[in-house]
Amino acid sequence: MKYRSVKGVKDILPADTPKWQWVERAAHRIFSRYGFNEIRIPIFEYTDLFTRGIGETTDIVDKEMYTFKDKSGDMLSLRPEGTASAVRAFIEHKMSNAGAVTKMYYTGPMFRYERPQAGRFRQFYQIGVESMGSASPAIDAEVMTMLMEFFKELGLEDLELQLNSLGCRNCRPKYRETLKEAIKEHLNKLCANCCDRYERNPLRVLDCKVPQDQEIAQGLPKTVDHLCPSCREDFAEVQDLLKGVDARFSLNDRLVRGLDYYTKTTFEVTAQGLGSQDAICGGGRYDSLVAEFGGPDTPCFGFALGMERLVSVVPFDKLKGVESRPDLFIVSLGETAAKASFRISHTLRSSGISVDRSYDGGSMKSQMRKANKSACRFALIVGENELATGRLILKDMEKGEQFEVAVGPLTAEIKKHLK
Repeated sequence: MKYRSVKGVKDILPADTPKWQWVERAAHRIFSRYGFNEIRIPIFEYTDLFTRGIGETTDIVDKEMYTFKDKSGDMLSLRPEGTASAVRAFIEHKMSNAGAVTKMYYTGPMFRYERPQAGRFRQFYQIGVESMGSASPAIDAEVMTMLMEFFKELGLEDLELQLNSLGCRNCRPKYRETLKEAIKEHLNKLCANCCDRYERNPLRVLDCKVPQDQEIAQGLPKTVDHLCPSCREDFAEVQDLLKGVDARFSLNDRLVRGLDYYTKTTFEVTAQGLGSQDAICGGGRYDSLVAEFGGPDTPCFGFALGMERLVSVVPFDKLKGVESRPDLFIVSLGETAAKASFRISHTLRSSGISVDRSYDGGSMKSQMRKANKSACRFALIVGENELATGRLILKDMEKGEQFEVAVGPLTAEIKKHLK
């Protein structure tokens, strides 16, 4: 039997992982600058956590979750997203601190049973950010600013930040009923999916991707025209704060997001060159979710981005320090030199120098080909004659220059050349 990976999942091979690691390091660096700390959440949770948090009417809960019964009879699900788990952890570990904002981010795999397509997998990876404890519009603007700084660090251009407001628990129900009444007039023209869910979640009709439905959505009531004074004021302040730091954005009155828990500010970041599925990040405010889970009344703001799509648009060919390559490749000539190379490799690695080497011997020419393939900065040639004289040969692989280095102070001499 020839084994293959499961449909909809893929291996991230060693040739590609340096790109992923480079993006993740940038996230750690930028997010910590804004006061966010990493949380590591479980890969599976009790199913009702996601059912309640994400919403029973969403496609994720209705069609896409990987759910199973464990040996105790409990229903568990692989996490389809990270916010519900972050909220559960926030409540369970009593992370609420009056007067302070809890700032967390996470990375890792998520799971949804959906049709595999370009940039969309059944096991996919996300970076998510959650800011919990403040209703201030400054949180909204600051998190989105941080996100755009992160994208700037990745060398991304031609991105568009799109904003909308979905209202709060006071004005959103009224808008929802107004929208339902307006949709009724078009039920005979809408796709079957929209007709099926308009009663339970009419806002999803606004972001349907069917061309005919998009035309109808253009004429439906807009969320921003039905905001209460408080929501209208908050949304205006978010925009003013973004303008104050020259953050470019546009308003999108059909932007509603796919999860039930969003309120007030919602946003997406889109990238050119990805076709109709051009969103690489989305998020917004979810002020009632913590309380709905039984925790204290805690306003929150967050986002999640898909690593597969993000990695596909980062211009790695224009960035420095992305490729993982050894500082040094040791070429050993002869059995005595091979044993000495083992000791030399250990000493250099212990001092912080990354080292690769040839393990199977071979001619000088074949080993130098391996050194070239490794993209190392230097090659260290260790032969029996060199060991006898105590002078090894260090070759700069980019410049083609060679130096003699003493075996005694070898580590110090190599570090001097690596500077």
